[in-house]
Order: sequence, then structure tokens, then C-alpha cells
Amino acid sequence: MTFSTATYAVAYAATLFLNRNNDIYFTSEFPLGQNFDYKFAAVILYFLPMTTPIFLSLSFSFKIQLTDFLWARETRGQLEKTEVLRKIHYSANACLLPICSLYGVAVTTVEGIGSTKTRIHPVQERLAKCHGSQCGFCTPGMVMSIYTLLRNHPEPTSEQMIAALAGNLCRCTGYRPILDACKTFCKVRSSGDRSARLGPLVYILFSADEFQPLDPTQELIFPPELMTMAENQPKTTLVFRGGRVTWISPVSLDELLDLKATYPKAPLVVGNTGPDMNFRGVFHPVLIAPARIPDLNVLKYTNDGLTLGAACSLSLVKDILTNAIAKFPEEKTRVFCAVLQQLRTLGGEQIRNVASFGGNIISRKSTSDLNPVLAASNCMLNLHNNKFYFQILACLHFCALAQGEYVSAFRQAPRRENALPITNAGMRVLFEEGTDIIKDLSIFYGGAVSATVCAKETCWTLIGRHWNEQMLDEACRLVLKEVALPGSAGDENVDYKKTLMVSFFYRFFLEISQSLKTMDPCHYPGIPVEYGSVLQDFKTRMPQSMQIYQDVDPSQSSQDPVGRPVMHQSGIKHATGEAVYIDDLPSVDGELFLAPVTSSRAHAKIVSIDTSEALKGAGVFDVITAHDVPAANEFHFSHDPEIIFVICVGQIVCAVVADSYVHAKQAAAKVKIEYEILEPVILTIEEAIKHNSFFEPKRKLEQGNVDEAFETVDNIIEGEICIGGQKHFYMETQSMLVVPKGEDKEMDLYVSTQHPAIIQEMVAASLGVPANRIMCHVKRVGGAFGGKILRTGLLASVAAVAANKTSRAVRLILSREDDMVITGGRHPFMAKYKVGFMNDGRITAVDAIYYVNGGCTPDESVLVAEVSLLKMDNAYKIPNLRCWAYVCKTNLPSNTAFRGFGFPQSGLVTETWITDVADKTCLSPEKIREINMYKKSEQTHFKQTLDPQNLTRCWNECMEKSAYYSRRTAIDEFNKQNYWKKRGIAIVPMKFPFGLGTPYLSQAAALVHIYTDGSVLLTHGGIEMGQGIHTKMIQVASRELNIPMSRIHFCETSTTTVPNAFASVASAGTDVNGMAVKDACQTLLKRLQPIIEKNPTGTWNDWVRPVNPTECVRVLQKLGYNEYMDWEKGEGQPFTYFLFGAACSEVEINCLTGDHKNLRTDIVMDIGCSINPAVDIGQIEGAFVQGVGLYTMEELKYSSEGALYTRGPDQYKIPAVCDIPEQFSVSLLSPSQNPYAIYASKGIGEAGFFLGCSVFFALRDAVTGVRNERGLKKTFALNSPLTAEQIRANCADAFTGMLLPPWATCV
Repeated sequence: MTFSTATYAVAYAATLFLNRNNDIYFTSEFPLGQNFDYKFAAVILYFLPMTTPIFLSLSFSFKIQLTDFLWARETRGQLEKTEVLRKIHYSANACLLPICSLYGVAVTTVEGIGSTKTRIHPVQERLAKCHGSQCGFCTPGMVMSIYTLLRNHPEPTSEQMIAALAGNLCRCTGYRPILDACKTFCKVRSSGDRSARLGPLVYILFSADEFQPLDPTQELIFPPELMTMAENQPKTTLVFRGGRVTWISPVSLDELLDLKATYPKAPLVVGNTGPDMNFRGVFHPVLIAPARIPDLNVLKYTNDGLTLGAACSLSLVKDILTNAIAKFPEEKTRVFCAVLQQLRTLGGEQIRNVASFGGNIISRKSTSDLNPVLAASNCMLNLHNNKFYFQILACLHFCALAQGEYVSAFRQAPRRENALPITNAGMRVLFEEGTDIIKDLSIFYGGAVSATVCAKETCWTLIGRHWNEQMLDEACRLVLKEVALPGSAGDENVDYKKTLMVSFFYRFFLEISQSLKTMDPCHYPGIPVEYGSVLQDFKTRMPQSMQIYQDVDPSQSSQDPVGRPVMHQSGIKHATGEAVYIDDLPSVDGELFLAPVTSSRAHAKIVSIDTSEALKGAGVFDVITAHDVPAANEFHFSHDPEIIFVICVGQIVCAVVADSYVHAKQAAAKVKIEYEILEPVILTIEEAIKHNSFFEPKRKLEQGNVDEAFETVDNIIEGEICIGGQKHFYMETQSMLVVPKGEDKEMDLYVSTQHPAIIQEMVAASLGVPANRIMCHVKRVGGAFGGKILRTGLLASVAAVAANKTSRAVRLILSREDDMVITGGRHPFMAKYKVGFMNDGRITAVDAIYYVNGGCTPDESVLVAEVSLLKMDNAYKIPNLRCWAYVCKTNLPSNTAFRGFGFPQSGLVTETWITDVADKTCLSPEKIREINMYKKSEQTHFKQTLDPQNLTRCWNECMEKSAYYSRRTAIDEFNKQNYWKKRGIAIVPMKFPFGLGTPYLSQAAALVHIYTDGSVLLTHGGIEMGQGIHTKMIQVASRELNIPMSRIHFCETSTTTVPNAFASVASAGTDVNGMAVKDACQTLLKRLQPIIEKNPTGTWNDWVRPVNPTECVRVLQKLGYNEYMDWEKGEGQPFTYFLFGAACSEVEINCLTGDHKNLRTDIVMDIGCSINPAVDIGQIEGAFVQGVGLYTMEELKYSSEGALYTRGPDQYKIPAVCDIPEQFSVSLLSPSQNPYAIYASKGIGEAGFFLGCSVFFALRDAVTGVRNERGLKKTFALNSPLTAEQIRANCADAFTGMLLPPWATCV
């Protein structure tokens, strides 16, 4: 039985498979040895638990493979519950939905709600036209999260919209344009909306008048056959049997107990939120799904509380508790409020909608946010057991609290939403009637140890004590003594957890003190007014934003798109899921899947590799080793064809190819490698310095006489700062499909890369064939940020060797975990500096050393070190300066290019010693910046002339637009009135030099075809990875040819059309390729000129019809960039021009937890004349938010053996919607001429990243305010990322005084 429409009704107890044609097949048994895979862009699923129809809508961003009962991974989705005819929609992660739980399901893909072939849904349209997609890989998930909400609430509030997106991640946009699209659906429009135009300045990037209205009557209906089935079909046990797994879904509690007796090791699966089966590969031959049992879905209000079934979803529990709070008196709902406090931030909505209440409790995970508060509240578990004593959690009963009884819950996580807690707590106190004497006390902690722990000795000791300061001090010391924490092993610092434990109790103390005052203000004074704000947690609100840019000249033709905010060329396709990425490419006949086998040791000799068990695995075709490499074996970092030494954890040793990804991964796990451990294992910069382990050459830049200058200064300070690494975390992991052509050793490579030419070169070298036999194709890339160049070439070589050996197509798609383990990232830095300055703030001498953790191979590390030296001055003229840069050779995966390429690290070092000077001179940091800023045309420290006029303009405009000084005054007043919360503000200038270093890199080629029907095909060497390069190139061609953009098409970037193209890096794509496109179009127009002169009144079609059918032009454009650098002399002209900018950010911190909120950011950026303001502003915002991630939250942790702990979204947190500023303004400086780039524009992709450090220094300002208020005069240093742990440690108080201070290590 097959359904081929966009909506499917699954009404049979059978196995569900999907093929690439969107068909659904049903079989009674799993076919052995077969694999079906499909990349869900987004789906809606209707299914039937018990007798109630449930509607589920999933939005998938990645590939799904369905073999036996493989779970879908790294995807997002949506679920809708219906009771009778009332439908409630939910969102869900597909990885939480085993395929067998979808019995009775109707599936609708994102194309089902709208596509370019049918009708685009308003959500898809608005997200695209509001410029809410860049690389587009996350866009279907965004669409479906918004769509789900609108099905429930056609006019949602901004709070509902923000909550709907809490579980979605985007690495490109910075979220602002996505939220702008969301605002257009909200019932109450943002009060921050401003008029569209003020003189030549424009304040909006899209026109809402163009949007089609949202019409709920046009949405998909609930399938009638499912309604009929829900009403008439008797409930029976479901059993699905596959080749390896049996799935059983019972319908009664007795049956469930019997099944557990028969299969005692079988797990109970409801929401499938536990990571074991999803991400750790734990295999269970029998799975039991109890979600359809009525006894596990009970909801009952009683006189003494509320009973909820264990199978209820967390979202259902949240809704029930919310309704109960509104319905019942306050004293009866205190437990509900405490539980609700945790539920609001427990995962995203997608997780809460499928995760079960009982599963969260029974898992006994230390990270459970519910167990501490439930235990503290004396909630009762109802367990059922059989004669074999197998116990099943059926339901949980919330007990109503007594008069004078209070309960609270607390948590702190690496990210405020959708993150596992570092530490959480639940606390309850009962007072003797009418007094503040403790009658009963409960204190439970989670996250700190392996399970929820009770401080029972502390509680017993405190019974009978008055609720006062003396009790508080004793309680904190007793808790620290009783709750012993194990040593840290890649986990958060133990001292921080201990500090949180006592800080939470102090917060509880304040809350209860305030409640006692409310109860009897005459006897209980409550808390000081300045303490009150800490009782309110930070909330995520819909950001208010403004984007300001210069309008085009009124005389410009309306058809000329240059300078206008044109929608991304693929925006609609991103939103409909029709944009094709590597893993969307159809299967090739006989295609194999590759799984790499990586080293588990950081430095070792390989004694043996045993592949015998792997080769016996189901579906395994072969194991690829170094012996199979026909020629250069460079992807093993060794010219020896046999792998002998491994030099980092994650190095590829061999690879398995099989008929499915699952079989390949299973076999890869069976490969046995015997190691002989080698010494030393060098992981950190300190260890590299100790062992003198460096890559050559070392670099130095020097100007003036540094030593002499130090003798004449008034003051000298010395300091050190560590800056951690950063993972690229592109949404599309490393992906490639290699297809042998079958003759002449030709091979097609479809690769997600920034540099097709280097992929072609490396693969050709590995196979020992000429480069003209290797054709590399790139349609689009789902994010890159510098991480898809050399690393991708190594992986492509592995896949190509496998394809060459097997003569079969090979697909390699890394999982998120493998991607993070195998690839490197941004280089960690350690800087030591000595600064000499005068009492008036003038800095006259700087002596610094940079240590750069390059990892195990050179890669681009020396170049990164060079750039960090060249850009170290940032915006400041330092007359005497000396700086060395050393690249450390360590046993970590090789670090590589990343957006900003060394400047984000060296710039942070510079701004750190600027603030140190401010502290020493008692002048404000902005004053020190102004004193030392470039002010006139003069030479940099490498003797290149700089005109800082636009730097000064950006600084002054940012000062004015941010109202810096008035806000500084307001912040000082706020800090006086609030003790436990403080605000900080910082304004940072930026000089960002643009250049590629050598002239040969500044050349590009374009190929333009004009067809006789008037359409134009455009090809160039640039790669579309979210930065809108294809859109800009079409804008350029449209202007030059004077035809509408709709007549111009870009197909793909390929080495067959534009050979030897340089990588799309360093913000240079538009500069170099734009000139090539312009030149090619002008060449074609010259050829058309004789025809135009003969028919001057003709149309474009009239002019091109007589053209030779083969007429086209390929142009190699070499720009006039005479870039060079002489490192021996320490001088040169390595850059062509400079971008300038400034950013002012304001933050608020919670001194008890270290948590913070970004309140406001104002950015002013000089980008010359923008070709596309929407794209350029989006690049600035996205880079800024990514910079905020580097400087404040993205923390990498390794074991002492070199294994990466933070290897997935659970452990590694990138910024989410909750992390962007509540007020976010970006202004483009009024246009200035830049003669070196296309249409006087400037390359903008990287510059905005560094401005994220304005948040870092605003946090530093807030911490400084805390320390000054508390009389802490000792100099303090803050490292990057400036996490909550560091903030809390530096906000020293009586609680941190009970502990030893933490110390950090640079990795």
C-alpha cells in the first residue's frame, strides 16, 4: 500500500519505511539487509496513543536512515495532540521518536505545507523575505517550530513565539531576522518598530505589505480515517519484529509487568530522551513502549493534591500545572510553581513534548531538574509490582503543602535554556505555626554528584532553629561538609558547584524571609530592598531591533538591485526544504557508506590493527587502510604508506565501507587497535612551552625602541590571559559523495567545502591521477566558517580512496560527535604582556608574547599567528611595540582557519591590557581607548599607511547612538540600588584590515552564458555558505547587463567550469568574484554593442537572439591588490584596505550564580557602499553572536588523555535565542569610497565577530563594580570564555570565601 501525496495516513500495525520519492511503504516484517533513507526537511505526523488521536509534526534538518529501529538524529520536529475534534500542536525532536511509536501516523513533509511547485506557506515566505536564512540548513526546523505555534495560536504573543524557538539553533544569522519574521505573526507588534525612513536613512529591510495573510482555514485538515480509527478500533497490543529488535506496546499495566518479567533487561521507552540508545549505541533486542497504557496517563485532582501518570509528557505536565495555578489558591500550588520553574527551562519545547514525566524521574540522572524539587516537596511515587518484584512507576502524587510550608527550585546551566544543569536544587521548609522556627526542612541537590542527593544531616541539625542569619551561616557550612563532591574530570569545577549549592540556599533564605514578611510584616523584617532583584530570574524576551543603512540614490534605476536589501537567492528554497545539500543527493546505484575509525590515544605507536571482526559484520564491504592509498598519503600526515604513529585523539586510522551507515558504524566499532603509548603527551600550551614543542617559523614584529621606552614610562603592568578554542559547529557536518565515473579514472566529488580546487588537488594526489580527472561540485554549503578547507580535503581523500578501491560510489557524512572529535577549530591562545604607560593614560610601550595551540600538524597555524601579530594593534597607535608569536605543537586535532583568523584572539588581548591600564590609572576604559586611538593618517606597526577617519566616525556615532554616557550614569545608579545584581557597559572600537596576503590569491574567474531566449547562466569560483555571495553576484550581473535578476541563474560552483579558484575565505568572495563577474558581463556587452547600435530601441531578447548560440565568456580577473609582507624586515603592505567599527554592549549579571543577560548592543560598521544591506547586516549580526559565543560560553574540555568531552550539543553550547541582546541595533556608516573593491563595497563576513568582545568587557565592567563595592582591590584577570563559573568566582563574597579559588588552564 503506497501513499504518494504530501499527507499520509498510516492506519495499519505494520512497519513504516520512506524512500527518496516521499512514498511510504508498509510491511509486516523488517526486510533484512535493506536500507531506506530520507532527509526529512519537516514532517507532520498524526498518531494514536490509547484512543486519542495525536498529531505529530517533525521538522528534520538532517538525514534519517531507517534500518530495523534506528532513531532519527539531530533533527527537529513537531507533535499535535487531538482530543475528539480539538487539536493541540506540539513540536518534537525526531531523535526522540522511535519509528515504531508512529503507529497510526499521518506524515506531512515541509513541502506538504508549502513548496515552490504548489503554494508557499506564509511562514516560509516571511522567513525568507525577512532574510531569516543564510546557509539555510536550520531553516526547515525554524519553519516548523513557528508553523506549529501558529496552528495552536494564529495570533501568538511574543513570549509564545520566543518559547517556540527555544529548542532551535542557528549558527549563521544571530537569530534577529528570524525573530523579525516571527514578529509579523504576533498579536501585539513590537513597540520598538520605527518608521521606515528618515531622510536618506532606511530602517527596515523588508516590506510587510508584500506578505500574504495567514489564513487558518487553508491549513491541512486532520485525516478523517484517523478519526474513524480512533473511534472504532479496539485497543490491542502492538508487536513489531525486525531483524535485531522487537518492539512491544502493551495496553495494560498487568501486561506490562508480565513483559518485564519475561524481558527483565528490556528498557521502557516513552519519550526516548535518554541518550544511551540514541547517541551511545547501546543495543537492546527488546523494547517495551508503555505510552498507550491508561494507568500511566492518569490525571486526577484530589483534596490533598494532584496525581499525574508517569507517561504524561513534560509539556502536558507543564500545561496542567499552569492551569492548576490559575485555578487553585496560592498555598495549594506552591509545589506546582516550583516544578513549573524547572520545566520552563528543561530542554526546549520539542523535548518536553515527548519526554515523559516518569522517565525523567526514574532515570535517576544527576542532571534531572525535577527530582530534587519533587523529593524536597515530599511527592509520592505510586509503584506497581508483580510476583517477581519488578516495579513500574505508574504515577506521581503532588501533595498540597501545609500552612507555613514553602518550597522552591533552582538551577544553573551553561546556557539558560535547553541545556543540562551544572547544579540544581529543590528546597522545602515548614515552620512551627505562626513562628519562624523550623519544624521540617528538606534540601536536595542534583547535577553535583551521580544522582540526586539529600543533605539530611544538615536538615536534621537545623530543625528547631530560627530562620535568621545565624542559621544561614550554619546551614551553608553544614551543606558543604555533608555533600561531598568528586574531583572534576572534564566536568565543571567542583568549587563552582559548591558555591552554587550554598548560593542556592542563600537565595532560598531570601525568598522565605520575604514570604515571612508578607505573612507577618510586624515580626519579620524581610530582606533589604537592594537584595530584592536577585529573586527574579532572567527572562528571555522578544528582542527589539533596528537596522539602519543608506538608501540608494534616487536617480538609480528601479531595476538596478545594487545597494538594495535583496532576499537571499535560495531563501524560499531554504524555507520549503527544497534546497539540496550533500546528503539530499539521491542514492547512487551500489552506493556504500563510510565510517572512519579514529585513534583513541593522543600519542602512541600502532602495534596492530585487527579488522577481522569488522569484516564479518552485516553489510560490510571492505575496510580501507593506508595500504589502499595509491599515491600520496597526506591525509594521514605522513608520507609513509603505513600508519605507524598517531598524534592525536580523533586521527583517522582506517575506515569501514558498508551498505548502510548503521552497518558501517557497527563494524567500525569492532576494529581493534593495539597501541604502544608514547611520551610525552602534550595537550596544553603550558606543556608545549615546557617541552619546547613548537612549529617553525616563529614570528616577531617590532617598532620603536621598546626597552628604552619602558625606562621612561610612569607605570608598568604585566599580565596574562588565556583564550579557549572554539568549534565551528556548522549545521551541516562534513559531508561528501564520491562517484567513480567508470572510465579514464574520472571521479565526481560532491562536497560541502569552501575550496573545491584544494579538494580536487588533494584527491588527485592521493589517487595518483591528474587533477583533470577529478571533478568537484559544490551547490551550497550548510555553514563553514573556515572549517571546510583542508580538513574536508583529508576526509574527501579517504572517501575517494574507498571509492577507488571498491569501484562504488561512497558517501561520507560525519555524525556531530565524529565531526567535533576529528576536526579542529579555532586556535586557543595564551598571551603574556608588559605595558608601559603614562599617568595620563598614554600607552608608550608594549612587549607581548602570543602562544598559539596549533594542534598536531601545522595546517594554517603559522599564518594565523602572523595575522594575529599584524592585527594586534586593533585601533591603537602604540609607538614602541614588540610581539612574538609561537605556534605550539600539541597532541590535539590540528586547529585550522576560523572566522576572524587570529584577530579575535589578539584583539581581545589588546583590549584586555587597555582595561588593565584603565584600572591602574583610575580612568575609564573608553577614555584610555580614545587617548590611544589612531587619530590621523600614520603608519601601523608594520609600516603600512592608515587613514583612521572612518574609525573616528564609527566611534563617535556609536557613542551617540548608544547614548553611552547617560546609560553609564543609569547603570551606576542601578548598581547602587541592587546588591546581588549588577550591570556593566563597554564600548570597543575595531580596525579590521582586509587582505589575502599575496597577490595571486586576489584573482578570480567567472563564466557567463547568454542564451538565445534571453536568460543568463552565471558561474564563478565563489562558494555559497550563507554569506549571500551568489545573490550579490546576480545583483552585479543584473546591473552590468541591465536586466532583471529573475533572468539570471546560478547553477553550481565546479572545477569543470571555473578551475583553480581560490577558497571562499577572508571575507574576500564578493571582492574577487564580483570583479570577475563585472568584467565578464562588460565583455559580453561589448560583443553585443554592434547589434544594440543597429537596433537601439530593441529589447534584451531582440539583442541576444542574433548572437552566436555558443556565445559565452570566461574571464580571469586579477585585482590590483599588491599585498606583501617582509617578515625579516618586519614591514610591508599585507592588507589592501581597512574596515572599521565600534560596538557598545550592556549586560546584567547575577552575582549569586554568575549567570548574565545581554541587555543591549549597538553596532556601527563601516563597510563602504553596501551591495546588499540585508545580507551585510545579517553577516554583522551573525558574526557578532558567534563572537559572543567564543568570548562568553563556548567552552572546550578535554580529558588528561586528550579526548574531547564537549563533543555534541548536549555538552557544547553555542548561543541560542536566549543569548542575543534584548535591544539589538546595527547601523551602517554612511557610504565612503573604497576604490579597491566592487562598487566601493568592503568584505564584511568576518569583521563583526570581534565586536562580540564588547559583551566580554561589559561583563568585566559589571564584575569590577561588584569588586569595588565589596572593597576587593586586588587585581583580577578574566579568561575567555567568560563563563558563569568565572563571573561567580570573581564576585567574591562570604560564600566563595568558604572555598578555595579555582584556577584555569589554557588548552
